Amino acid sequence: MTKPRALCTEFAGFATVGAIAFAADLGTFLYLRGPAGMNPMYAKALSFIAGVAVAYTGNALGPYRLRDRRVAGRWRRFSVFVLVNAAGGAVQLGCLGVSRYMLGLTSTLADVVSGAGIGLVLGTAVRFWGTRTLVFSHAPAPDPEGGGGRG
Repeated sequence: MTKPRALCTEFAGFATVGAIAFAADLGTFLYLRGPAGMNPMYAKALSFIAGVAVAYTGNALGPYRLRDRRVAGRWRRFSVFVLVNAAGGAVQLGCLGVSRYMLGLTSTLADVVSGAGIGLVLGTAVRFWGTRTLVFSHAPAPDPEGGGGRG
């Protein structure tokens, strides 16, 4: 079981990487949509992939660098990470959809609260859980010198 302090430290690293990945996603989108003149849907798809790649690299080299890899193979692990991030994004869209289409809250403020507020918090929780549970295990990585860990 993870201690609360260790969990907070892990989440802080995860959140820092997430903020950098968000900046990469947004910057890529703005560039592709603006100067590159790309269709917004294609631009968003490419910027999402860029953001996920930054997040995966940051998490693998940062907060989860000393953990076993839950899924074998770099590309398979990245694919699971993409699916976890897509699930988090679906949660955000779901919150926005419930607010708009089920509750009838259509103001800009309602969209911000449901999509970028509640949706972001719940989507981040899904991403955090999925990253630490499905992509990187809780066990420490084996010692590269061969002196411990799982064999």
